[in-house]
Amino acid sequence: MSIFIDKTTRIIVQGITGKEGSFWTGHMIDMGAKVVAGVTPGKEGERVREVPVYHSVARAQAALRDGGEDEAEAAMLFVPPRFTKDAVYEALDAGVRKIVTIADGIPLHDQIEIRAAARSMGAQVVGGNTSGVISPGQSMLGIFPYWIERVYKPGSIGVMTRSGSLTNEVTAMIVEEGFGVSTLIGVGGDPVPGTRFAEFLDDFEADPDTNGVVIVGELGGTMEEEVAAAIDEGRFTKPLVAFIGGRTAPKGKRMGHAGAIVTGNAGTVVAKSEALTAAGALVADRPSKVGTMLRSLIAEPR
Repeated sequence: MSIFIDKTTRIIVQGITGKEGSFWTGHMIDMGAKVVAGVTPGKEGERVREVPVYHSVARAQAALRDGGEDEAEAAMLFVPPRFTKDAVYEALDAGVRKIVTIADGIPLHDQIEIRAAARSMGAQVVGGNTSGVISPGQSMLGIFPYWIERVYKPGSIGVMTRSGSLTNEVTAMIVEEGFGVSTLIGVGGDPVPGTRFAEFLDDFEADPDTNGVVIVGELGGTMEEEVAAAIDEGRFTKPLVAFIGGRTAPKGKRMGHAGAIVTGNAGTVVAKSEALTAAGALVADRPSKVGTMLRSLIAEPR
């Protein structure tokens, strides 16, 4: 079992005929993702890796129904930032409730509207500014080099990350210690992600195949403190290890992601680490410690 996606999840790819869309759709299919349709306005009738292309998500869903198939449940968006909001709305209007968008640079007001629309419809949007979601050995929505076995090994540890650059390093330490990954979710590094860390905790808590969770955080924002609050409230009871990047960042200086900015004491690595530690989580001061910390909490066979 995994969360968000598995080998049975039926996927529509929006922007499938573009260079990035066609390239990564091929890798998604090669990994085992069930891509049932693609969407690019004006390209209906074409095929990408034998996946039929339609003008719109609504037309793709109708074609699936007319063919006696179930509709798609998830959408992967390879769409430029300025078109992302409309593409998300199109997917939502067509009944899709799991959406991943990797675009970097989505306007802030669009991000706010995307999140509000998704939440009002009971949907989950992952991103933007993310690599996506992957359940190794089952399915993926995104741009992960899943073939790197020392990183993307199937297993029982859930991973949530705000960082692109640190994710492979931290996940490699999990695998090196003898674990693997159940589901990895890149929530994205922007100020208003579609879905926040704490909003996935219930799913990881309910997943019988996830024995613990690792979060890869960053300075700025309050997502890590929200995880600490969820643990304090008893919403999440499984072992949790965190690594938070940006320990040497000066206050008031933006570092990398748009969400990584510290004002006063809010959003500092120290404040986040203290909140998580007080809640009972372990916080690693460098990526190489994540695996050994997990091992101290979980007696899973190597």
